Amino acid sequence: MKFRHELTYDASPADVFEMLADPKFREAACAAQEVISADVQVVRDGTGFSLTIDQEQRTDDLPAFARTFAGESTQAILHEEWPDPLGGTLRIEAPGKPSEVKGRVTLSQVGDGTREVVELDLKIKVPLIGGKLEKLLAERIAAGLEAEHAVGTAWLAGER
Repeated sequence: MKFRHELTYDASPADVFEMLADPKFREAACAAQEVISADVQVVRDGTGFSLTIDQEQRTDDLPAFARTFAGESTQAILHEEWPDPLGGTLRIEAPGKPSEVKGRVTLSQVGDGTREVVELDLKIKVPLIGGKLEKLLAERIAAGLEAEHAVGTAWLAGER
């Protein structure tokens, strides 16, 4: 399944990039998503950074058929590799689950602000219900991005 989500910020791409590379911002974004736990690791490398967030997520809001697959909670490991401030790759692992999520994140100048575009390929290899699970996963990723965006908008306005 193809996934695309766009967000805009009233800040320059350089400011948005610095925010995305800040572990405190990422921790605040995880808290806004009400994850059970999150371990955030950011390593700066030249003009880019590498990010790993190992988090345990709630599943109590999922339909019963999806909870059977996901369990009482689920682990998601987010990896982002930004070689420069314009964008990078994104990958989400779910250990023990037959899923694959990978794609790109890009930042671009739009007027006085920034457009962040997340494009992913989502695959869940489960007979009969894989498509339904992919749709649910896309909804959860979109909700997570929107929660991160709300934190980011406040962050860029100076609320930290």
